[in-house]
Amino acid sequence: MDLALSTTLHTTFDDAIERTRTALAEQGFGILTEIDMQATLKAKLGHDMEDYRILGACNPTLAHQAVEINRQIGLLLPCNVVVRRDRTDPDTIIIEAMNPQLMVQVTDQPALDPIADEATTLLRAALAALESTQP
Repeated sequence: MDLALSTTLHTTFDDAIERTRTALAEQGFGILTEIDMQATLKAKLGHDMEDYRILGACNPTLAHQAVEINRQIGLLLPCNVVVRRDRTDPDTIIIEAMNPQLMVQVTDQPALDPIADEATTLLRAALAALESTQP
């Protein structure tokens, strides 16, 4: 099983962040958290790295359904979406969303299948929207 659903963009990093936020919002996901890995690693370790942002995306309806099945599922929520600059091609921005099927695999609870399927459909739609808006 793939760890992520992904796409690439050829745009600025800031534009990719904004477009990703918009595409996720159009599919019912809000951003609960945002971690700037580049800034954090620079501040804490003095380490330089490429642009790398983790967006903690959450679809409240799907999160509620999942938590009703398994209260511990919150350990796997929200769905992380990474927006990062390609290390080998600085003109390419990679957008990766956690594969929701991992929830089912990790918990071994088939009741989560339809929720993971719907989350996968919505995340794929968000990534497809990003691809369709390429300049």
